[in-house]
Amino acid sequence: MSKGGSLMMGPVRVLLVEDNPADADLTREGFATSSLEVELTMVSSGTEAVECLHRRGRYASAARPDLILLDLNLPGIDGRAVLAEIKKDPDLKRIPVSILTSSQADRDVMQSYDLGANCYVVKPIDFKSFLKIVRVIENFWFATVKLSGAAPPTSVSE
Repeated sequence: MSKGGSLMMGPVRVLLVEDNPADADLTREGFATSSLEVELTMVSSGTEAVECLHRRGRYASAARPDLILLDLNLPGIDGRAVLAEIKKDPDLKRIPVSILTSSQADRDVMQSYDLGANCYVVKPIDFKSFLKIVRVIENFWFATVKLSGAAPPTSVSE
């Protein structure tokens, strides 16, 4: 184990897909006080998330995340479509996706799990509770479970 009891070797890489600047800042603050070394990449739209995950354009050198925190209600491509894209792609489908959204609608919860979400977390409205949720997510994904962590296999040209 490395720093802070993490099951990961080296820094943990988190992709935060969040269009609300205040929520993005809260999440960044939560990880900034972490005992782990967290590399947080933030994008504010579904379109940017897809570009980042497929390493296109300005995200050509983006690292593969160990965890994706995904809001549902995003400009451009919404979170549901991003989730579907992730889970259908053989190179991305093993990356855990935690839905982190303000929606408490049963329809959104069910649809997220149907699309392959690994968990669904409703954003708390107060600062202290939000930071606690970030800690719980961090502890579960990086200190409790074993992530695939392996880079996807590369295709060999013949």
